Amino acid sequence: MREISIEEARRRLAANPRAILLDVREDHEWQAGHATDAKHLGRGILERDIERTYPDATAEILMYCGGGYRSAMACEVAQRMGYANVYPIAGGWKAMAAAGWPTAV
Repeated sequence: MREISIEEARRRLAANPRAILLDVREDHEWQAGHATDAKHLGRGILERDIERTYPDATAEILMYCGGGYRSAMACEVAQRMGYANVYPIAGGWKAMAAAGWPTAV
């Protein structure tokens, strides 16, 4: 699995309107602020809910967490579950916020 940069994440989301930006942080982190247009599926419930929430295993899913570790783990789990196009965003939320990614609360 290969991490993608902030710039590559922006390009992928712009090029594919069906791509999913998925925040895998805890609920309290999501509520404190998240990327605009992101969906939320916490790392703790990912295995339980990803197939029901995103049944298309070919969907392009870009995941982020606080700093990059949890999203890499989440992508690894999703790949084992059959998701072929999942990518963790390097640096996670911290890097996204520092790069001026649009945010919402």
